[in-house]
Amino acid sequence: MEAERPGSQPSPPPTSSSPLPLGGDEAAAAPAVVVESPAGAPDSAGPAILPSSPELLEFDDDEDLEVFSKDTSLLEVNSFSPLMPTSPSSMINQYKFEDEPELKDLFVTVDAPESHFTAIETYITYRVVTKTTRGEFDSSEYEVRRRYQDFLWLRGKLEEAHPTLIIPPLPEKFIMKGVMERFNDDFIETRRKALHKFLNRVADHPTLTFNEDLKIFLTAQAWELSSHKKQGPGLLSRMGQTVKAVASSMRGGALKNRPVAFTEMNDYVDVFNQKISLLDKISHRVYKEEKDYYYEMKESGSVYTLWSASEEDLEDTLKGIASCIDQCCKAMEKRMAALSETLFPTLHDYVLYSEILMGVLKRRDLIQAELDSKVEALYNKKAESDLLSEEIGKLEDKVECANNALQADWDRWKESMRLDVKMAFNDVAENNIQYYEQCLATWESFLTSQTDICLEGNPEDRP
Repeated sequence: MEAERPGSQPSPPPTSSSPLPLGGDEAAAAPAVVVESPAGAPDSAGPAILPSSPELLEFDDDEDLEVFSKDTSLLEVNSFSPLMPTSPSSMINQYKFEDEPELKDLFVTVDAPESHFTAIETYITYRVVTKTTRGEFDSSEYEVRRRYQDFLWLRGKLEEAHPTLIIPPLPEKFIMKGVMERFNDDFIETRRKALHKFLNRVADHPTLTFNEDLKIFLTAQAWELSSHKKQGPGLLSRMGQTVKAVASSMRGGALKNRPVAFTEMNDYVDVFNQKISLLDKISHRVYKEEKDYYYEMKESGSVYTLWSASEEDLEDTLKGIASCIDQCCKAMEKRMAALSETLFPTLHDYVLYSEILMGVLKRRDLIQAELDSKVEALYNKKAESDLLSEEIGKLEDKVECANNALQADWDRWKESMRLDVKMAFNDVAENNIQYYEQCLATWESFLTSQTDICLEGNPEDRP
């Protein structure tokens, strides 16, 4: 991010003397943590509990209970290059950061979740640590606490300032079925990772990273942020403007002069939304079926063990089968945990992105529709031509800026999406290979042991 910016001086690259902020599970061990993040892996000591397929249940009353699909594959630090996507889950970004650290001058970490209990409400805040070498910041390091409402405010301000940029998604106001405790450690950690991913995507974006509201979010104390949030139009006012704009766009029917490039974008997003949503549903359905198979397998292993107690001649064979089933079950636990931690978050992430893209394209069309209506009014001479000509000139500039911004962000998003999806599918393939190889080796070892037993029992069959 070395592009020239008005009013700012070239920033020196980060040096090794400025340690990177903690991220991921390391951040959960920081001294400031009040509610510790879960550190146990699916194959940790004790009975393994497979993660449930994330079926969504809405909570209407508590707007601080928002969660995103689990994502433990998140790389906590990533870098941006205009020629390279900035998905936090892409290994290529880690390599880019190691090779060219001077390209990144803003590091943001979300960690240390903390519960707050008052007579009115109970909520969770997260520590947001920012380290930077940018000249427009008064200090090189900041530490503030933010709750979900603050993240929601930031995203709204970014969308308001950049209506045709693709603003990253926030975790939804849902929780996963089976995680009913309001402040369950897994729930809190899942939400923390999603908020961390959101902020890093914003910080790595070539335009959003210099947004003034982002700077306020990262640096202002709680009371300062609260005061700043009260400025500008209220929620109801913004909703009214949105409804009015959408209604006016619907009256004229289809947009007449939409450029071919944006018509193709609309078609692409429609197909992408259908495919990614369907794949997300199918993946969870397959996961549920495999989980049922896992429990059936586990139960069959116990049956073989019990049977061996009443069959003296088959005892070793039956115990061997039970042992093989147990090892295969352990391998399946790892495979299914990897699915819930890598594939599911990626698919759901881009389901949310497809909805965001639809909104961005609609906002671009609204700007285009406003221009078209003015041109039509001028053609029909419904108003003074001089006044309309001036308005049309301004709107033409606005449409051009909107088109250029969306086109650049679109190309960047598509490249990032393709790398993320490819990586998720590659991880699934690798986990499947490891699972089947481990099961194959287990059963081959069993067959070899049985062959040796047969040879020992029949000396004449030995070579």
